Formats: sequence, structure tokens, C-alpha cells
Amino acid sequence: MGLNLEEQKAVDRFRKDIVEPSMTSLVVLDFWAEWCGPCKALTPVLEKVCADYADRGVLLAKINVDEDQFIAAQFQVRSIPTVYAMYQGQPVADLTSARTESQLKSMLDQLLEQLPIAAGGEAAPDVSQFIAMGEEILADGDGDRAAGIFSQVVEMAPQEPAAHAGLIRALTLAGRADEARAAAEGLDETLAAAPPVKAALAALELTGDKVDEGELQALRAAAAERPADMDAQMAFADAAFAAGDREAAGDTLLAMIRADREWNDGAARARLVRMFEAVGLEDPWAVATRRKLSTVLFG
Repeated sequence: MGLNLEEQKAVDRFRKDIVEPSMTSLVVLDFWAEWCGPCKALTPVLEKVCADYADRGVLLAKINVDEDQFIAAQFQVRSIPTVYAMYQGQPVADLTSARTESQLKSMLDQLLEQLPIAAGGEAAPDVSQFIAMGEEILADGDGDRAAGIFSQVVEMAPQEPAAHAGLIRALTLAGRADEARAAAEGLDETLAAAPPVKAALAALELTGDKVDEGELQALRAAAAERPADMDAQMAFADAAFAAGDREAAGDTLLAMIRADREWNDGAARARLVRMFEAVGLEDPWAVATRRKLSTVLFG
């Protein structure tokens, strides 16, 4: 490669200290110098956050630009502190703008959502085929079997949002709402905020407590007999959606919005939007009902 002895030593150190750990972990690489005041201010922030995120596979590595000028030159470091996130030997993000604990955590959270890094810094296994299998079984209506598959996927890849979302949805479908709630309560903030998990939580909220057929018919009759009773309409819409009758739920809520869109601070519209989230915005029923809602609101 045409490197002199010192440059080769620097490359070897870089490979051992940064590249190799980055194959399974996210390495926060800090370029600094003894004379750099801002570097000294940033150091405790980096050390604290990386320690907090250690169990999620984040490591801190530091390069003194005076001692490792060759490596700094390869990264074209022109000012310090300069901070990069490294994964599998490549810089995946420039973290230099993150000077506070909250800013750095926010950027790391975004990266960890996108990278296949499991807790403890191990490379997350490819579980896509198992998730697809669970989704297929879920689509066939076998919630118990799907829950068994998703439970195993969660053990294999505990930071995979789709696995947790599938487990919550499967338990909900199987009528095991208490177990679904327990699974949801154990999630950290990052997983709970992931879109597939949010959709699963919406489904749990709306369909977790199903009524029996007799109660459903009683609610249907009450809604028909008292069309101006918004509470009766809402109760029937909730029960119909939980029972799988999306059309009845949607039509009831749309009628409520036509009658009084401001009732209970727009509760009917909010409930309909929540149902869209639960089934997925691309679901055919959600697409058709959203068009009807637009007509009601703006037509």
C-alpha cells in the first residue's frame, strides 16, 4: 500500500480498536486533542451516553489527532472535536453537531433503529423469514400459533420492532389481551415508538376486549333505536370494530361526524383515525374510509 512503518502501525491499531469492534457494535469515534477546550467539554457527554447505551451495542473510541495524524487525514478531519458513528468499518453518521446528552441520544436512537445491532453488541440474526412466516399464519387467523412463532423471534432479536408488533397482534387475535398488554408494558421507549409497534398497540387498545355476540347485538339495537345518542353510537362502533366488523364501525363513526363533528372534542374522528392506525393506512378498508372521511369533512 506504500505505507511507512508508522502509518502501517496506525492502520493496524485502527483496525483492531475500531474496525473489528464495529463489525458487531456501533462505535462512536471521537477525534480530539489535549489542547482542544471543546473536546474536553464534550468528553464527559460522550462517555456518559456511550456507557448508558453499552447494553445496546454502543462503544466509544477516541483518536488523538496529534498522535494519529495519518488516520485523522484519512477522515479529512479539519476541525475538532469531530465525531463519527462507525458500523462494519464504515462511517454511517456524523455526530459532531450533537453536543448535549439529549442530542446525542436522539441521534443514536435513530441509528440503532436502522442498524441490525442486538443488545450486547452482537450482530442481530436475520429473522425476516420467521417474521414473514408469523405474518402469514396471523393472516390465516391462527393467533395462538403466530404468537408462538413471534415469541421465539423476540428471543432471537429483542430489538426487532416487527417481532414485538407481531407478538402483540397475535396475542390480541388469540383473545389473550392480558398477555398482549404485559408484552407491551415491557417495551422500552424506542421500541414502543416504532411504527409497527404503535399500530399493534392501537389494535390492542381497540380490539383487546371483545364483547360476546349477545352484547354486540344489544349495542347494535341501542344504536339503532337512539341515533342521536352519541355514547350509544360510540359504544357500538367500538364493539363492532373489536368483533371485526370494520364497515359497521366506520359507517357509524362517519355518521357521528356528519351529525356533530365537534362532539366530545372530535372523539368520533379521533377514534376513526386510531382505527386506521390499527389496521394500517394502506389497508383497503382504511383507504376507502379515509376517502369517505375527507368527503364528510371537506366535501
